Amino acid sequence: MNQGKKKWNVTPYFYLIPSLLVFGVFLFYPFFKTVYLSLYKTNKMGQAKLFVGLGNYKELLSSPSFLNSLKVTLIFVLIVVVGSMFLGLVAAVLCNKAFPGIRFFSTAYALPMAIASSSAAMIFQIMLHPSVGIVNKLLGLNINWLNDPKTALYCVAILTAWLNSGINFLYFSAGLGNIDDTIYERASVDGASGIQQFFSLTLPGLSPIMFYTLVVNIIQAFQSFGQIKILTEGGPNESTNVIVYSIYRDAFFNYRFGSAAAQSVILFIIIMLITLVMFRMEKKGVTY
Repeated sequence: MNQGKKKWNVTPYFYLIPSLLVFGVFLFYPFFKTVYLSLYKTNKMGQAKLFVGLGNYKELLSSPSFLNSLKVTLIFVLIVVVGSMFLGLVAAVLCNKAFPGIRFFSTAYALPMAIASSSAAMIFQIMLHPSVGIVNKLLGLNINWLNDPKTALYCVAILTAWLNSGINFLYFSAGLGNIDDTIYERASVDGASGIQQFFSLTLPGLSPIMFYTLVVNIIQAFQSFGQIKILTEGGPNESTNVIVYSIYRDAFFNYRFGSAAAQSVILFIIIMLITLVMFRMEKKGVTY
């Protein structure tokens, strides 16, 4: 009997079957079904009827409405990611030092994480109301913020950035807690100012968590939907018609499931490419 050979035990792999089934039903099947539908014209029930190949993609890439959605989405994502990370970082730095009432401020800064986007959107809608909204009263203006194509996108993006800032605050707070305080003491002895310490010590020390937060925030921003649905419904004049809302409108209002599926695939490719580029750049900008 050859004792050098180890018997391969397949029993542990059976424990993976439930998770594989869940992934297959809720992740892999919908993805491949979406790719399949993007190659067809469908009926109102979403059933594939006419094979058109890349016809849906060609139609989208030549559509002014879809190209506008791409532009609006990129602007929206840029504002949301920069705004949410800035708010989270500032709040984390402010709460990194012990002072009276720090528990209250820490809870307040993390509060957006616990608020549903629909609830926040309804509150924001009242605040921006042209007649009774507190924003116009404080600024002494009479602007219909959500019905003006020049301001609607920025209003929705600011709300989304605030909603995402709560979880960013927790990420950055955890990152700051892992930075050794002795390096700040040595820097102070060497005469480094607070600003110099922040850019030379704090930011490099936070770079791993900042990279992770950046990736997560970009993906979340691309998937934002609830607040846009409640506040503007893609308007006015498609000024807030991000790709996710365009998918929803094409599928459940226009019953063009093939076109909606093609937009979903394009959105997936955009997010995947951005993520791959960021991971390729990780070694240059992240200090471990």
